[in-house]
Amino acid sequence: MKLLGIVLIVLGIAGIGYGGFHWTEKKEVVDLGPVQVSHDKSESVPIPPVLGGVCLVAGVLMVVGDRRHRV
Repeated sequence: MKLLGIVLIVLGIAGIGYGGFHWTEKKEVVDLGPVQVSHDKSESVPIPPVLGGVCLVAGVLMVVGDRRHRV
């Protein structure tokens, strides 16, 4: 439960702070010996701020609830 709570906290922070996850992939388009052409492709997974807030609260409750349950 604690691990899932931490994952939800990270997703919540990413949803609120950054609006989701963004990354860039470099793809080779042409490879003709010494001549190489590549293309950068940006991709993203958007997370709405409301969903980020819900994930953050749920993650904190899971971590705190797990800590209280074990004591």
